[in-house]
Amino acid sequence: MKTAGGQGSFAARLAGPAIGAFAVRGAVLAVALARTGTTAIASGDTASYLIPGRSLLLHGRFATGVLPEIDRTPGYALFLAVTSLPGMAFAALVQVVLSAASVILVARLARTAVGDEGAAILAAWIYAFEPLAVVYSARLLPETLFAALLLMSLERVAAFLRGRRLGALVAGGFWLAAAIFVRPVGYYLPFALAGGLIVALRRERGLRWKAPAVLLAAVLPWLVVWQARNWIETGFGGFSSIAARNLYFYQAAEVEARAERRPLSEVQKELGYADEQSYLARHPEQAEWSEGRRAAFMGKAASAILGAHPGLALQMYAEGVAVVALTPGGAELLGLTGTWPHDWPARIVDRGPVRSSAGLAARHPGTACVLVLFAGVLVGLYLLAVRGGVRLGAKSAQMWLLAGAAAYLIGIAGGAQAVGRYRLPAMPEICILAAVGTRGRRRIGMSEAQTREPEHEAPALTQAPSKGLELKRTLEKDAAG
Repeated sequence: MKTAGGQGSFAARLAGPAIGAFAVRGAVLAVALARTGTTAIASGDTASYLIPGRSLLLHGRFATGVLPEIDRTPGYALFLAVTSLPGMAFAALVQVVLSAASVILVARLARTAVGDEGAAILAAWIYAFEPLAVVYSARLLPETLFAALLLMSLERVAAFLRGRRLGALVAGGFWLAAAIFVRPVGYYLPFALAGGLIVALRRERGLRWKAPAVLLAAVLPWLVVWQARNWIETGFGGFSSIAARNLYFYQAAEVEARAERRPLSEVQKELGYADEQSYLARHPEQAEWSEGRRAAFMGKAASAILGAHPGLALQMYAEGVAVVALTPGGAELLGLTGTWPHDWPARIVDRGPVRSSAGLAARHPGTACVLVLFAGVLVGLYLLAVRGGVRLGAKSAQMWLLAGAAAYLIGIAGGAQAVGRYRLPAMPEICILAAVGTRGRRRIGMSEAQTREPEHEAPALTQAPSKGLELKRTLEKDAAG
């Protein structure tokens, strides 16, 4: 729904949050490079994307060494390979620009889903300074690119909910497939969205099954092609083997460690987590196995361990979800900028949250204050997001789109390997709901029929809803007269 100010006015109002987002992200990147060089912007995972990405870019083969790569998917790997050609710092700068541009994508999604430009602009301002988005714009990890592509997909799905145009779902499916190639965590999201469409369109027989089918048809062929590639080259029929490895080396290892009251690192070492040589020393029979066969073994072995301890497995997974949902991002910012205390663990939960927090407050009160501030921001966002969801109402398909996507992204990231950065793609949706939570009921909470974009509508009706309604009534009276 457009306001009387029109498209140009809305775009002009987005300049402020976009510039603010770039300024704060650029400043964080500059401090990080000045204090730590490129050490902090990269991580252990960065190389696992860069190596196969460079192989694909330079040699046309997605591989690590001589072996086909099946842990990583080519989306972020190729992005990083291309942007890092001038240097790793340049790749981080490109991500900063992309993250700042995502502020505009947040506003577009908010306006399409909610139908309120004021809430859309406010959501853009909130996301411009959202801690995780700021921090990980400068880290060479896939979350920033994944979040941008997901925003483009969800905006098209929201456009379909308003206008019932199947072409929007085709575009939404394409962007969603691209996002899944960046982070396989979105693999099951198309099915969740398709189920949601069935429920939202339950009273529209013509679209109830057609719309989910169109969405899936726009997504699944791309995924099938990649799975076929994996099967042909390695015998692994899945989309990414990283899920099996995480299940084996993290979730199953954590359950076994708790059951035997041993440290996780000790169990991981026994499983051969350190490197391939360590793993083959434990499983010498697998020396001639393909990567796909090894991944299948890990998945089966991990499932057996988890199945033997279902209670521990569920508890561990729930704790991981809590880590993803509740990590504020303050420690990540201090670590990136080289200001985190060297005598303290990077993860505050490593020594227990209560004990570690008390010790940190006593020895490093400034750091503790930063963490408290960031925690307060996160709690405030959650409370406003809940309020925004209530204001939109349980009957709003757009509300369920935003809340459901956020819940999926947080809920699927549980387990022993969980970290706070996995929440980043959920923060745009939370920021939009939080922006709605600050608005009055008269501005928010319009029915689906009121926010739907008609197929053919006069310009006056699209530019000024109230004036358009008056004009429509006048024309009806003239016709009756």
